[in-house]
Amino acid sequence: MIMNDAELAVTQDRIAWLQKLLVQLRVTARSDEYPLVASGYLSEVEKMQSEVLVYLRRHSSQSLQAAS
Repeated sequence: MIMNDAELAVTQDRIAWLQKLLVQLRVTARSDEYPLVASGYLSEVEKMQSEVLVYLRRHSSQSLQAAS
């Protein structure tokens, strides 16, 4: 769970890094191995994007308990 704007920035940086890695893998990996290689990274991106959206759904004045 993202607790503050600093953690949000770190998570967004990690998402961007993984997306760049996936772009590179789409070119360098064989087509038959790409789904296997990419699936873990894609799952991690989806999880982190979900956490970002949960964090962004609440106003900065809301506590984490009120948003749950």
